[in-house]
Amino acid sequence: MNQAIADQLDISVPLGEDYPEIRESVRRICQDFPGEYWRDLDERNAYPDAFVKALTEAGYLAVLIPEEYGGSGLPLRAASVILEEIHAAGCSAGACHAQMYTMGTLLRHGSEEQKRRFLPGIASGELRLQAFGITEPTTGSDTTQIKTRAELVKDPKGDYYVVNGQKVWTSRALYSDLMMLLVRTTPADQVTKKTEGLSVLLVDMREARGNGLEIRPIKAMVNHNTTEIFIDNLKVPVENRIGEAGKGFRYILDGMNAERIIAASEALGDARWFVKKAATYATERVVFGRPIGKNQGVQFPIARAHIETVAAEMMVRKATALFAAGRPCGEDANMAKLLATEAAWHAAEACLQTHGGFGFASEYDVERKWREVRVMQVAPVSTNLILAHVAEHTLSMPRSY
Repeated sequence: MNQAIADQLDISVPLGEDYPEIRESVRRICQDFPGEYWRDLDERNAYPDAFVKALTEAGYLAVLIPEEYGGSGLPLRAASVILEEIHAAGCSAGACHAQMYTMGTLLRHGSEEQKRRFLPGIASGELRLQAFGITEPTTGSDTTQIKTRAELVKDPKGDYYVVNGQKVWTSRALYSDLMMLLVRTTPADQVTKKTEGLSVLLVDMREARGNGLEIRPIKAMVNHNTTEIFIDNLKVPVENRIGEAGKGFRYILDGMNAERIIAASEALGDARWFVKKAATYATERVVFGRPIGKNQGVQFPIARAHIETVAAEMMVRKATALFAAGRPCGEDANMAKLLATEAAWHAAEACLQTHGGFGFASEYDVERKWREVRVMQVAPVSTNLILAHVAEHTLSMPRSY
């Protein structure tokens, strides 16, 4: 028997509507933030402070933080449910979801001192950990080739790193107090494997801004408050390094797998929203004396999107269960992300087509959500990279990149 399959035999995957109390509570919160709220933010390219505050006060952004540090101590599946319901309600968790997937790196590899220093503040909402600085303009998805450099300086008053480099597509940096930053601490030409020599630093941006760190907003197709970051001789205390120096790539994989699962969960919620919206409109919209939903050309794309959504949900649940059990889940997280985001995109296309011209009118919210799910084909991790990973690592085909 394949060892990977054997390792999964004792993993149980829940069916049905799990965490019903959490789901209902999230739905109630989202009722206070209807389409008008999001359309206004979209027009102003503004940050949803009130929505983030509501989720924080309800404890949902601290759901993965252990109880001893002020959180709920629930597994990733609970976070998955929260984000799915947010998106199924027509809202967007893009402004705050990073606080969930960055937890994997900090919780699993951070020191006890770091956890006690940062987690209670994050759990209470006093601190925001919303920025994840990985991607760079010249390297894109080739993470091991990042150029941002951190050099260790020995100092009797306390050792520190001097960081220089640039990051791009770092969302929410202007609204975050802390940033998880991937840097190279050993030059690439001095390591045996290209994944070595990378380290993770937790940057206090309250102190860093104006002292070696500059943040510039990037106006984009969707209101994700994304930015470009310029780092010039920024000092970061060595005690803010997570785990051992040079092992950062392995550490961020925990965050990346959680990020893919979370993105997939949001996509499921989006798909549910689109399918419901399309089915309702197709049933109520009358043209040529009959509901347009009586036409199979309208029915079938919506039905197919629903089927794809249900199937993708099973893959998301499997990946989440493996993550919670501490088992290898990179392949499953990637496949879950691909299936869920494609289901969401197909549902979005069906919904827009069903609405015809009204789909392009902002008051229907279809075009806003359509733009949001289109991004998921590219980030986090593009569909093509997932396919290349599966081809090489699952199917043992030659490496393509």
